[in-house]
Amino acid sequence: MPHSFSHGPLSVAVIQFNPVVGDLAGNARQLVALARQAHADGARLVVTPELSLCGYPPEDLLLRPRFIDDCQSTLVGMAEQLADLPDLQVVVGHPAPSRLGDARTRSWSVPGLVNAASVLQAGAVVGTYAKRDLPNYQVFDERRYFVSGRDAGFGPLVIDAQGIRLGVLICEDAWFDEPADAACAAGAQALLVLNASPFHAGKAAEREQRMAVRATRSGCPLVYAHLVGGQDEVVFDGASFVLDAEGRVQARALSFQSDVLHVQLQAGGPGQAVTVAPARTEPLLDADAEIWAALVTGVRDYIGKNGFPGAIIGLSGGIDSALVLAIAVDALGADKVRTVMMPSPYTADISWIDARDMADRLGVHHDEIAIAPEFEAFKASLAPLFVGRAEDTTEENIQARIRGTLLMALSNKTGAIVLTTGNKSEMATGYCTLYGDMAGGFAVIKDLVKTTVYRLSNWRNAQARAQGQVEPIPERIITRPPSAELRPDQKDQDSLPEYDVLDAILQRYMEQDQSIEDIVAAGYPAADVDKVTRLLKINEYKRRQAPVGIRITHRAFGRDWRYPITSRYRA
Repeated sequence: MPHSFSHGPLSVAVIQFNPVVGDLAGNARQLVALARQAHADGARLVVTPELSLCGYPPEDLLLRPRFIDDCQSTLVGMAEQLADLPDLQVVVGHPAPSRLGDARTRSWSVPGLVNAASVLQAGAVVGTYAKRDLPNYQVFDERRYFVSGRDAGFGPLVIDAQGIRLGVLICEDAWFDEPADAACAAGAQALLVLNASPFHAGKAAEREQRMAVRATRSGCPLVYAHLVGGQDEVVFDGASFVLDAEGRVQARALSFQSDVLHVQLQAGGPGQAVTVAPARTEPLLDADAEIWAALVTGVRDYIGKNGFPGAIIGLSGGIDSALVLAIAVDALGADKVRTVMMPSPYTADISWIDARDMADRLGVHHDEIAIAPEFEAFKASLAPLFVGRAEDTTEENIQARIRGTLLMALSNKTGAIVLTTGNKSEMATGYCTLYGDMAGGFAVIKDLVKTTVYRLSNWRNAQARAQGQVEPIPERIITRPPSAELRPDQKDQDSLPEYDVLDAILQRYMEQDQSIEDIVAAGYPAADVDKVTRLLKINEYKRRQAPVGIRITHRAFGRDWRYPITSRYRA
Protein backbone atom coordinates (compact mmCIF):
# COMPACT_ATOMS: atom_id res chain seq x y z
CA MET A 1 0.00 0.00 0.00
CA PRO A 2 1.46 3.41 -0.92
CA HIS A 3 1.93 5.75 1.98
CA SER A 4 2.59 9.40 2.65
CA PHE A 5 6.12 10.67 2.82
CA SER A 6 6.48 12.21 6.30
CA HIS A 7 6.59 10.38 9.61
CA GLY A 8 5.39 13.25 11.80
CA PRO A 9 1.90 13.43 13.31
CA LEU A 10 -0.78 12.22 10.92
CA SER A 11 -3.49 14.77 10.29
CA VAL A 12 -6.81 13.03 9.59
CA ALA A 13 -9.94 14.75 8.28
CA VAL A 14 -13.31 13.10 8.83
CA ILE A 15 -15.71 14.22 6.10
CA GLN A 16 -19.23 14.23 7.55
CA PHE A 17 -21.41 15.17 4.61
CA ASN A 18 -24.95 14.92 3.30
CA PRO A 19 -25.13 13.00 0.01
CA VAL A 20 -28.11 12.60 -2.28
CA VAL A 21 -28.80 8.96 -3.12
CA GLY A 22 -28.01 8.29 -6.76
CA ASP A 23 -26.39 11.67 -7.44
CA LEU A 24 -23.03 10.12 -8.24
CA ALA A 25 -21.60 13.16 -9.99
CA GLY A 26 -22.84 15.60 -7.34
CA ASN A 27 -21.64 13.47 -4.43
CA ALA A 28 -18.23 12.93 -6.05
CA ARG A 29 -17.91 16.64 -6.74
CA GLN A 30 -18.57 17.43 -3.08
CA LEU A 31 -16.17 14.77 -1.85
CA VAL A 32 -13.35 15.92 -4.11
CA ALA A 33 -13.84 19.55 -3.08
CA LEU A 34 -13.92 18.64 0.61
CA ALA A 35 -10.85 16.42 0.27
CA ARG A 36 -8.95 19.21 -1.46
CA GLN A 37 -9.90 21.69 1.25
CA ALA A 38 -8.92 19.20 3.95
CA HIS A 39 -5.54 18.75 2.28
CA ALA A 40 -5.07 22.52 2.15
CA ASP A 41 -5.84 22.55 5.88
CA GLY A 42 -3.11 20.01 6.53
CA ALA A 43 -4.85 16.64 6.32
CA ARG A 44 -3.05 13.76 4.67
CA LEU A 45 -5.73 11.14 5.28
CA VAL A 46 -9.41 11.79 4.54
CA VAL A 47 -12.13 9.40 5.71
CA THR A 48 -15.68 9.52 4.32
CA PRO A 49 -18.85 7.68 5.45
CA GLU A 50 -20.22 4.33 4.32
CA LEU A 51 -21.45 4.32 0.69
CA SER A 52 -20.65 8.02 0.58
CA LEU A 53 -20.27 7.94 -3.19
CA CYS A 54 -23.82 6.79 -3.93
CA GLY A 55 -25.63 7.69 -0.71
CA TYR A 56 -27.26 5.36 1.80
CA PRO A 57 -29.43 3.35 1.45
CA PRO A 58 -29.47 3.00 -2.36
CA GLU A 59 -31.92 0.08 -2.08
CA ASP A 60 -32.87 -1.52 -5.40
CA LEU A 61 -30.69 0.85 -7.39
CA LEU A 62 -28.10 -1.77 -6.47
CA LEU A 63 -29.93 -4.28 -8.66
CA ARG A 64 -29.30 -2.21 -11.78
CA PRO A 65 -26.03 -3.22 -13.50
CA ARG A 66 -25.66 0.23 -15.05
CA PHE A 67 -25.77 1.82 -11.58
CA ILE A 68 -22.87 -0.34 -10.40
CA ASP A 69 -20.89 0.43 -13.56
CA ASP A 70 -21.47 4.15 -13.03
CA CYS A 71 -20.36 3.91 -9.39
CA GLN A 72 -17.13 2.24 -10.49
CA SER A 73 -16.36 4.78 -13.20
CA THR A 74 -17.18 7.69 -10.87
CA LEU A 75 -14.83 6.28 -8.23
CA VAL A 76 -12.01 6.04 -10.77
CA GLY A 77 -12.79 9.58 -11.90
CA MET A 78 -12.49 10.83 -8.33
CA ALA A 79 -9.06 9.24 -8.01
CA GLU A 80 -7.93 10.92 -11.22
CA GLN A 81 -9.17 14.32 -10.03
CA LEU A 82 -6.98 14.00 -6.93
CA ALA A 83 -3.90 12.80 -8.78
CA ASP A 84 -2.09 16.10 -8.23
CA LEU A 85 -2.10 15.47 -4.45
CA PRO A 86 0.06 12.32 -4.22
CA ASP A 87 0.57 12.69 -0.47
CA LEU A 88 -3.20 12.52 0.19
CA GLN A 89 -5.09 9.30 0.82
CA VAL A 90 -8.89 9.36 0.63
CA VAL A 91 -11.07 6.50 1.87
CA VAL A 92 -14.41 6.40 0.02
CA GLY A 93 -17.44 4.17 0.61
CA HIS A 94 -19.13 2.69 -2.47
CA PRO A 95 -20.78 -0.48 -3.84
CA ALA A 96 -18.52 -2.72 -5.91
CA PRO A 97 -18.70 -6.00 -7.83
CA SER A 98 -17.72 -9.03 -5.79
CA ARG A 99 -14.51 -10.77 -6.70
CA LEU A 100 -16.61 -13.92 -7.01
CA GLY A 101 -18.33 -12.68 -10.16
CA ASP A 102 -19.33 -9.75 -12.25
CA ALA A 103 -22.32 -7.76 -10.98
CA ARG A 104 -23.97 -7.99 -14.39
CA THR A 105 -24.21 -11.81 -14.20
CA ARG A 106 -25.29 -12.18 -10.58
CA SER A 107 -28.48 -14.00 -9.61
CA TRP A 108 -30.80 -13.59 -6.64
CA SER A 109 -29.26 -16.60 -4.93
CA VAL A 110 -25.65 -15.55 -5.51
CA PRO A 111 -25.22 -11.84 -4.78
CA GLY A 112 -22.55 -10.18 -6.84
CA LEU A 113 -21.90 -6.99 -4.87
CA VAL A 114 -19.98 -5.91 -1.81
CA ASN A 115 -20.38 -2.87 0.39
CA ALA A 116 -16.88 -1.51 -0.12
CA ALA A 117 -14.39 1.13 0.97
CA SER A 118 -11.56 2.04 -1.37
CA VAL A 119 -8.40 4.06 -0.85
CA LEU A 120 -7.64 6.67 -3.52
CA GLN A 121 -4.07 7.93 -3.87
CA ALA A 122 -1.88 9.36 -6.61
CA GLY A 123 -4.63 9.10 -9.21
CA ALA A 124 -5.54 5.45 -8.62
CA VAL A 125 -7.64 3.11 -6.51
CA VAL A 126 -4.87 1.48 -4.46
CA GLY A 127 -6.85 -0.79 -2.13
CA THR A 128 -10.38 -1.99 -1.43
CA TYR A 129 -12.06 -3.48 1.64
CA ALA A 130 -15.46 -5.22 1.72
CA LYS A 131 -17.83 -5.11 4.68
CA ARG A 132 -17.84 -8.43 6.50
CA ASP A 133 -20.90 -8.21 8.79
CA LEU A 134 -24.08 -7.28 6.92
CA PRO A 135 -27.01 -6.04 9.05
CA ASN A 136 -30.43 -7.43 8.22
CA TYR A 137 -32.69 -6.12 10.98
CA GLN A 138 -34.72 -2.97 11.74
CA VAL A 139 -34.32 -0.71 8.67
CA PHE A 140 -31.38 -2.68 7.31
CA ASP A 141 -31.71 -5.04 4.35
CA GLU A 142 -28.11 -5.44 3.24
CA ARG A 143 -28.19 -9.18 2.62
CA ARG A 144 -30.68 -8.52 -0.16
CA TYR A 145 -27.91 -6.76 -2.06
CA PHE A 146 -24.46 -7.63 -0.73
CA VAL A 147 -22.29 -10.62 -0.05
CA SER A 148 -19.96 -10.56 2.95
CA GLY A 149 -16.35 -9.66 2.31
CA ARG A 150 -15.44 -12.95 4.00
CA ASP A 151 -17.17 -14.83 1.18
CA ALA A 152 -16.08 -12.55 -1.62
CA GLY A 153 -12.31 -12.92 -1.47
CA PHE A 154 -11.59 -9.70 0.46
CA GLY A 155 -9.24 -9.78 3.43
CA PRO A 156 -8.36 -7.01 5.89
CA LEU A 157 -7.22 -3.68 4.48
CA VAL A 158 -4.51 -1.80 6.38
CA ILE A 159 -3.37 1.64 5.22
CA ASP A 160 0.13 2.93 5.91
CA ALA A 161 -0.11 6.69 6.46
CA GLN A 162 2.94 8.55 7.75
CA GLY A 163 4.20 5.54 9.63
CA ILE A 164 0.83 4.68 11.19
CA ARG A 165 -1.01 1.57 10.08
CA LEU A 166 -4.78 1.98 10.04
CA GLY A 167 -7.28 -0.84 9.54
CA VAL A 168 -10.47 -0.11 7.59
CA LEU A 169 -13.87 -1.32 8.84
CA ILE A 170 -17.40 -0.53 7.69
CA CYS A 171 -20.19 0.20 10.20
CA GLU A 172 -21.54 -3.16 11.46
CA ASP A 173 -18.03 -4.64 11.33
CA ALA A 174 -17.06 -2.55 14.34
CA TRP A 175 -19.90 -3.95 16.46
CA PHE A 176 -18.32 -7.40 16.38
CA ASP A 177 -14.90 -8.72 17.37
CA GLU A 178 -13.72 -10.61 14.30
CA PRO A 179 -13.30 -7.79 11.73
CA ALA A 180 -11.27 -5.64 14.11
CA ASP A 181 -9.27 -8.66 15.28
CA ALA A 182 -8.44 -9.46 11.64
CA ALA A 183 -7.32 -5.88 11.04
CA CYS A 184 -5.12 -5.90 14.14
CA ALA A 185 -3.65 -9.25 13.16
CA ALA A 186 -2.72 -7.62 9.83
CA GLY A 187 -0.82 -4.93 11.70
CA ALA A 188 -3.39 -2.17 12.31
CA GLN A 189 -2.45 0.34 15.04
CA ALA A 190 -5.66 2.37 14.67
CA LEU A 191 -9.10 1.74 13.18
CA LEU A 192 -11.02 3.72 10.56
CA VAL A 193 -14.76 3.00 10.65
CA LEU A 194 -16.98 4.23 7.77
CA ASN A 195 -20.61 4.50 8.85
CA ALA A 196 -24.17 5.12 7.75
CA SER A 197 -26.01 4.44 11.00
CA PRO A 198 -29.69 5.53 10.91
CA PHE A 199 -30.81 7.70 13.78
CA HIS A 200 -33.16 6.71 16.53
CA ALA A 201 -33.47 8.40 19.90
CA GLY A 202 -30.40 7.72 22.03
CA LYS A 203 -28.40 6.13 19.20
CA ALA A 204 -25.47 8.59 19.31
CA ALA A 205 -24.56 7.75 22.90
CA GLU A 206 -25.05 4.04 22.20
CA ARG A 207 -22.62 4.19 19.27
CA GLU A 208 -19.92 5.82 21.34
CA GLN A 209 -20.33 3.27 24.11
CA ARG A 210 -20.06 0.36 21.70
CA MET A 211 -17.09 1.85 19.89
CA ALA A 212 -15.37 2.48 23.22
CA VAL A 213 -15.56 -1.26 23.82
CA ARG A 214 -14.07 -1.85 20.37
CA ALA A 215 -11.21 0.60 20.94
CA THR A 216 -10.27 -0.75 24.36
CA ARG A 217 -10.51 -4.38 23.27
CA SER A 218 -8.28 -3.78 20.26
CA GLY A 219 -5.99 -1.35 22.04
CA CYS A 220 -6.32 1.01 19.06
CA PRO A 221 -7.62 4.54 18.59
CA LEU A 222 -10.80 4.60 16.51
CA VAL A 223 -11.88 7.17 13.91
CA TYR A 224 -15.63 7.03 13.25
CA ALA A 225 -16.85 8.81 10.08
CA HIS A 226 -20.62 9.12 9.98
CA LEU A 227 -23.19 10.25 7.44
CA VAL A 228 -25.53 13.18 8.05
CA GLY A 229 -28.87 14.17 6.53
CA GLY A 230 -32.29 12.76 5.67
CA GLN A 231 -33.06 10.02 3.16
CA ASP A 232 -36.78 9.27 2.86
CA GLU A 233 -37.82 7.96 6.30
CA VAL A 234 -34.34 7.59 7.80
CA VAL A 235 -32.17 10.37 9.17
CA PHE A 236 -28.44 10.29 9.85
CA ASP A 237 -27.29 12.39 12.78
CA GLY A 238 -23.60 12.95 12.11
CA ALA A 239 -21.68 13.39 15.39
CA SER A 240 -18.62 11.63 13.94
CA PHE A 241 -16.00 11.09 16.62
CA VAL A 242 -12.49 9.93 17.46
CA LEU A 243 -11.62 7.73 20.45
CA ASP A 244 -8.25 7.07 21.98
CA ALA A 245 -7.07 3.53 22.75
CA GLU A 246 -8.78 3.73 26.16
CA GLY A 247 -12.14 4.47 24.53
CA ARG A 248 -12.26 8.12 25.56
CA VAL A 249 -13.73 10.70 23.17
CA GLN A 250 -10.99 13.02 21.92
CA ALA A 251 -12.93 14.73 19.15
CA ARG A 252 -16.55 14.94 17.97
CA ALA A 253 -18.23 16.63 15.01
CA LEU A 254 -21.50 18.53 15.02
CA SER A 255 -24.80 16.66 15.24
CA PHE A 256 -27.24 16.90 12.30
CA GLN A 257 -24.95 19.21 10.31
CA SER A 258 -22.35 18.71 7.62
CA ASP A 259 -18.91 19.08 9.17
CA VAL A 260 -15.22 18.31 8.72
CA LEU A 261 -13.49 17.05 11.84
CA HIS A 262 -9.68 17.33 11.98
CA VAL A 263 -7.63 15.28 14.40
CA GLN A 264 -3.96 14.31 14.71
CA LEU A 265 -2.66 10.83 15.38
CA GLN A 266 0.89 10.30 16.61
CA ALA A 267 2.82 7.06 16.29
CA GLY A 268 4.47 5.96 19.53
CA GLY A 269 7.85 4.39 19.98
CA PRO A 270 8.46 0.64 19.73
CA GLY A 271 5.72 -1.21 21.60
CA GLN A 272 3.76 2.00 22.26
CA ALA A 273 0.23 2.70 21.11
CA VAL A 274 -0.80 5.41 18.68
CA THR A 275 -2.01 8.47 20.56
CA VAL A 276 -4.71 11.00 19.70
CA ALA A 277 -4.27 14.73 20.22
CA PRO A 278 -7.47 16.17 21.77
CA ALA A 279 -9.38 18.23 19.21
CA ARG A 280 -12.69 20.02 18.77
CA THR A 281 -15.35 18.10 20.66
CA GLU A 282 -18.94 19.17 20.06
CA PRO A 283 -21.52 18.19 22.70
CA LEU A 284 -24.12 15.51 22.08
CA LEU A 285 -27.68 16.81 22.08
CA ASP A 286 -30.09 16.03 24.89
CA ALA A 287 -33.05 13.71 24.26
CA ASP A 288 -35.62 16.24 23.08
CA ALA A 289 -33.12 18.39 21.18
CA GLU A 290 -31.91 15.42 19.13
CA ILE A 291 -35.47 14.35 18.26
CA TRP A 292 -36.30 17.90 17.20
CA ALA A 293 -33.14 18.10 15.10
CA ALA A 294 -33.97 14.77 13.47
CA LEU A 295 -37.47 15.95 12.55
CA VAL A 296 -36.19 19.25 11.17
CA THR A 297 -33.47 17.48 9.19
CA GLY A 298 -35.93 14.93 7.81
CA VAL A 299 -38.35 17.60 6.61
CA ARG A 300 -35.66 19.87 5.17
CA ASP A 301 -33.96 17.11 3.20
CA TYR A 302 -37.09 15.33 1.98
CA ILE A 303 -38.46 18.57 0.58
CA GLY A 304 -35.12 19.95 -0.58
CA LYS A 305 -33.71 16.82 -2.20
CA ASN A 306 -36.98 16.11 -3.99
CA GLY A 307 -37.30 19.65 -5.30
CA PHE A 308 -40.57 20.74 -3.69
CA PRO A 309 -40.87 24.54 -3.45
CA GLY A 310 -42.51 24.44 -0.05
CA ALA A 311 -45.01 22.76 2.27
CA ILE A 312 -48.74 22.95 2.96
CA ILE A 313 -50.28 22.00 6.30
CA GLY A 314 -53.92 21.62 7.25
CA LEU A 315 -53.92 23.62 10.49
CA SER A 316 -56.75 22.52 12.75
CA GLY A 317 -56.05 24.35 15.98
CA GLY A 318 -55.00 21.03 17.54
CA ILE A 319 -51.68 19.91 18.96
CA ASP A 320 -50.52 17.62 16.13
CA SER A 321 -50.82 20.12 13.29
CA ALA A 322 -49.35 22.81 15.55
CA LEU A 323 -46.24 20.71 16.17
CA VAL A 324 -45.86 19.88 12.48
CA LEU A 325 -46.09 23.59 11.63
CA ALA A 326 -43.41 24.50 14.17
CA ILE A 327 -41.10 21.81 12.78
CA ALA A 328 -41.75 22.87 9.18
CA VAL A 329 -40.96 26.52 9.87
CA ASP A 330 -37.73 25.58 11.66
CA ALA A 331 -36.81 23.35 8.72
CA LEU A 332 -37.81 25.52 5.77
CA GLY A 333 -38.47 29.05 6.93
CA ALA A 334 -41.86 30.73 7.19
CA ASP A 335 -41.80 31.87 3.56
CA LYS A 336 -41.93 28.26 2.33
CA VAL A 337 -44.81 27.11 4.56
CA ARG A 338 -48.52 27.65 3.97
CA THR A 339 -51.37 26.68 6.30
CA VAL A 340 -55.05 26.12 5.61
CA MET A 341 -57.79 26.05 8.25
CA MET A 342 -60.88 24.16 7.03
CA PRO A 343 -63.60 24.44 9.67
CA SER A 344 -66.63 22.19 9.62
CA PRO A 345 -69.94 22.68 11.46
CA TYR A 346 -68.33 20.96 14.47
CA THR A 347 -65.18 23.10 14.68
CA ALA A 348 -64.98 25.02 17.95
CA ASP A 349 -64.41 28.76 17.83
CA ILE A 350 -61.22 28.39 19.83
CA SER A 351 -59.81 26.19 17.07
CA TRP A 352 -60.21 29.03 14.56
CA ILE A 353 -58.68 31.49 16.99
CA ASP A 354 -55.74 29.31 17.99
CA ALA A 355 -54.91 28.34 14.41
CA ARG A 356 -54.88 31.99 13.34
CA ASP A 357 -52.82 32.89 16.40
CA MET A 358 -50.16 30.30 15.64
CA ALA A 359 -49.96 31.19 11.97
CA ASP A 360 -49.49 34.84 12.98
CA ARG A 361 -46.80 33.95 15.53
CA LEU A 362 -44.79 32.06 12.93
CA GLY A 363 -45.46 34.45 10.07
CA VAL A 364 -46.76 31.89 7.58
CA HIS A 365 -49.33 32.43 4.83
CA HIS A 366 -52.68 31.32 6.27
CA ASP A 367 -55.98 30.64 4.51
CA GLU A 368 -59.40 29.58 5.73
CA ILE A 369 -61.85 27.52 3.69
CA ALA A 370 -65.13 26.57 5.36
CA ILE A 371 -66.14 23.06 4.30
CA ALA A 372 -69.80 23.21 5.38
CA PRO A 373 -71.08 23.71 1.79
CA GLU A 374 -69.13 20.75 0.47
CA PHE A 375 -70.17 18.63 3.45
CA GLU A 376 -73.84 19.37 2.90
CA ALA A 377 -73.47 18.65 -0.83
CA PHE A 378 -71.92 15.25 -0.12
CA LYS A 379 -74.68 14.37 2.33
CA ALA A 380 -77.35 15.44 -0.14
CA SER A 381 -75.81 13.32 -2.90
CA LEU A 382 -75.64 10.27 -0.65
CA ALA A 383 -78.98 10.75 1.09
CA PRO A 384 -80.96 8.45 -1.26
CA LEU A 385 -78.43 5.69 -0.65
CA PHE A 386 -78.32 6.20 3.13
CA VAL A 387 -82.09 6.17 3.76
CA GLY A 388 -82.86 4.60 7.12
CA ARG A 389 -79.25 4.72 8.33
CA ALA A 390 -78.16 6.94 11.17
CA GLU A 391 -75.15 9.23 10.89
CA ASP A 392 -71.91 7.61 12.09
CA THR A 393 -68.20 7.62 11.26
CA THR A 394 -69.14 7.79 7.58
CA GLU A 395 -70.06 11.44 7.91
CA GLU A 396 -66.99 12.08 10.06
CA ASN A 397 -64.76 10.62 7.38
CA ILE A 398 -66.44 12.66 4.64
CA GLN A 399 -65.29 15.82 6.42
CA ALA A 400 -61.71 14.56 6.62
CA ARG A 401 -61.77 13.56 2.95
CA ILE A 402 -63.08 16.95 1.87
CA ARG A 403 -60.11 18.52 3.65
CA GLY A 404 -57.72 16.07 2.04
CA THR A 405 -59.10 16.89 -1.40
CA LEU A 406 -58.71 20.62 -0.87
CA LEU A 407 -55.16 20.29 0.41
CA MET A 408 -54.15 18.05 -2.49
CA ALA A 409 -55.71 20.45 -4.98
CA LEU A 410 -53.66 23.28 -3.51
CA SER A 411 -50.59 21.04 -3.67
CA ASN A 412 -51.21 20.22 -7.33
CA LYS A 413 -51.68 23.88 -8.20
CA THR A 414 -48.62 25.23 -6.35
CA GLY A 415 -46.23 22.26 -6.41
CA ALA A 416 -45.83 22.40 -2.63
CA ILE A 417 -46.05 19.12 -0.71
CA VAL A 418 -48.74 18.40 1.87
CA LEU A 419 -47.31 17.46 5.26
CA THR A 420 -49.67 15.15 7.12
CA THR A 421 -50.15 15.55 10.85
CA GLY A 422 -50.99 12.07 12.19
CA ASN A 423 -48.93 10.74 15.09
CA LYS A 424 -47.85 7.20 15.94
CA SER A 425 -50.63 6.64 18.47
CA GLU A 426 -53.22 7.47 15.82
CA MET A 427 -51.49 5.42 13.13
CA ALA A 428 -51.36 2.45 15.49
CA THR A 429 -55.02 2.52 16.42
CA GLY A 430 -56.46 3.62 13.09
CA TYR A 431 -57.58 6.95 14.54
CA CYS A 432 -57.07 8.47 11.11
CA THR A 433 -58.94 8.59 7.80
CA LEU A 434 -57.72 7.07 4.56
CA TYR A 435 -57.74 9.71 1.81
CA GLY A 436 -58.57 12.29 4.49
CA ASP A 437 -56.10 13.39 7.16
CA MET A 438 -53.76 10.69 5.81
CA ALA A 439 -53.69 12.39 2.39
CA GLY A 440 -50.34 14.00 1.71
CA GLY A 441 -46.75 13.44 0.74
CA PHE A 442 -44.77 13.24 3.98
CA ALA A 443 -45.79 12.23 7.50
CA VAL A 444 -43.62 14.34 9.79
CA ILE A 445 -44.63 12.98 13.22
CA LYS A 446 -45.61 9.48 12.11
CA ASP A 447 -43.19 7.97 14.65
CA LEU A 448 -44.05 10.19 17.64
CA VAL A 449 -46.55 8.85 20.15
CA LYS A 450 -49.02 11.41 21.44
CA THR A 451 -47.29 11.88 24.79
CA THR A 452 -44.07 12.74 22.93
CA VAL A 453 -46.03 15.20 20.78
CA TYR A 454 -46.99 17.07 23.95
CA ARG A 455 -43.49 16.84 25.41
CA LEU A 456 -41.84 18.20 22.26
CA SER A 457 -44.38 21.01 22.00
CA ASN A 458 -43.55 22.12 25.52
CA TRP A 459 -39.83 21.76 24.80
CA ARG A 460 -40.03 23.95 21.69
CA ASN A 461 -41.92 26.63 23.59
CA ALA A 462 -39.32 26.50 26.37
CA GLN A 463 -36.54 26.97 23.81
CA ALA A 464 -38.32 30.04 22.46
CA ARG A 465 -38.74 31.52 25.96
CA ALA A 466 -35.08 30.92 26.75
CA GLN A 467 -34.12 32.89 23.62
CA GLY A 468 -36.52 35.72 24.37
CA GLN A 469 -38.81 34.77 21.49
CA VAL A 470 -42.57 34.36 21.26
CA GLU A 471 -43.66 30.79 21.95
CA PRO A 472 -44.59 29.27 18.57
CA ILE A 473 -47.41 27.08 19.94
CA PRO A 474 -50.23 28.85 21.82
CA GLU A 475 -50.56 27.43 25.33
CA ARG A 476 -54.26 26.64 24.89
CA ILE A 477 -53.45 24.28 22.01
CA ILE A 478 -51.28 22.29 24.41
CA THR A 479 -53.64 22.28 27.37
CA ARG A 480 -57.05 21.70 25.77
CA PRO A 481 -58.34 18.10 25.47
CA PRO A 482 -57.50 16.61 22.06
CA SER A 483 -60.38 16.22 19.60
CA ALA A 484 -60.85 15.40 15.93
CA GLU A 485 -63.89 17.75 15.94
CA LEU A 486 -65.87 15.60 13.53
CA ARG A 487 -69.01 15.40 15.67
CA PRO A 488 -70.47 17.48 18.51
CA ASP A 489 -68.32 17.63 21.69
CA GLN A 490 -66.02 14.87 20.42
CA LYS A 491 -62.92 13.97 22.47
CA ASP A 492 -60.20 11.44 21.62
CA GLN A 493 -60.73 9.67 24.91
CA ASP A 494 -64.35 8.93 24.00
CA SER A 495 -63.02 5.95 22.07
CA LEU A 496 -59.38 5.56 23.14
CA PRO A 497 -57.64 4.97 26.48
CA GLU A 498 -55.81 7.88 28.05
CA TYR A 499 -52.73 8.57 25.94
CA ASP A 500 -50.22 7.82 28.68
CA VAL A 501 -51.74 4.35 28.97
CA LEU A 502 -52.21 3.86 25.22
CA ASP A 503 -48.66 4.92 24.43
CA ALA A 504 -47.13 2.70 27.10
CA ILE A 505 -49.06 -0.32 25.79
CA LEU A 506 -48.09 0.52 22.23
CA GLN A 507 -44.40 0.88 23.08
CA ARG A 508 -44.33 -2.40 24.97
CA TYR A 509 -46.21 -4.36 22.30
CA MET A 510 -44.99 -2.76 19.08
CA GLU A 511 -41.48 -1.57 19.94
CA GLN A 512 -40.45 -4.15 22.56
CA ASP A 513 -42.42 -7.19 21.28
CA GLN A 514 -43.93 -7.93 24.68
CA SER A 515 -46.94 -10.26 24.69
CA ILE A 516 -50.45 -9.25 25.70
CA GLU A 517 -50.09 -11.38 28.84
CA ASP A 518 -46.81 -9.70 29.77
CA ILE A 519 -48.29 -6.22 29.40
CA VAL A 520 -51.32 -7.08 31.53
CA ALA A 521 -48.99 -8.64 34.13
CA ALA A 522 -47.09 -5.34 34.22
CA GLY A 523 -50.24 -3.67 35.55
CA TYR A 524 -52.05 -2.32 32.50
CA PRO A 525 -55.83 -2.85 32.36
CA ALA A 526 -56.64 -5.96 30.34
CA ALA A 527 -59.47 -4.21 28.51
CA ASP A 528 -57.15 -1.41 27.40
CA VAL A 529 -54.42 -3.83 26.33
CA ASP A 530 -56.91 -5.88 24.33
CA LYS A 531 -58.36 -2.78 22.68
CA VAL A 532 -55.02 -1.21 21.71
CA THR A 533 -53.51 -4.43 20.36
CA ARG A 534 -56.70 -5.29 18.47
CA LEU A 535 -56.81 -1.84 16.86
CA LEU A 536 -53.14 -2.12 16.00
CA LYS A 537 -53.73 -5.34 14.08
CA ILE A 538 -56.92 -4.45 12.23
CA ASN A 539 -55.53 -1.14 10.95
CA GLU A 540 -52.47 -2.53 9.20
CA TYR A 541 -54.19 -1.92 5.84
CA LYS A 542 -54.35 1.80 6.57
CA ARG A 543 -50.69 2.07 7.50
CA ARG A 544 -49.66 0.37 4.25
CA GLN A 545 -51.29 3.28 2.42
CA ALA A 546 -49.84 6.02 4.62
CA PRO A 547 -47.17 8.42 3.38
CA VAL A 548 -43.56 7.81 4.34
CA GLY A 549 -42.55 9.47 7.61
CA ILE A 550 -39.48 10.20 9.72
CA ARG A 551 -38.09 7.36 11.84
CA ILE A 552 -37.45 8.45 15.43
CA THR A 553 -37.66 5.25 17.46
CA HIS A 554 -35.91 1.94 16.89
CA ARG A 555 -39.24 0.47 15.69
CA ALA A 556 -41.22 2.69 13.36
CA PHE A 557 -44.15 1.89 11.10
CA GLY A 558 -42.59 1.38 7.67
CA ARG A 559 -39.27 -0.36 7.00
CA ASP A 560 -39.10 -1.57 10.63
CA TRP A 561 -42.62 -3.00 10.74
CA ARG A 562 -43.57 -5.64 8.17
CA TYR A 563 -46.68 -7.39 9.44
CA PRO A 564 -49.24 -9.12 7.23
CA ILE A 565 -52.50 -7.32 6.62
CA THR A 566 -54.38 -10.59 6.53
CA SER A 567 -53.58 -12.44 9.75
CA ARG A 568 -55.48 -14.16 12.56
CA TYR A 569 -52.58 -14.41 14.99
CA ARG A 570 -53.42 -12.72 18.26
CA ALA A 571 -51.03 -12.73 21.23
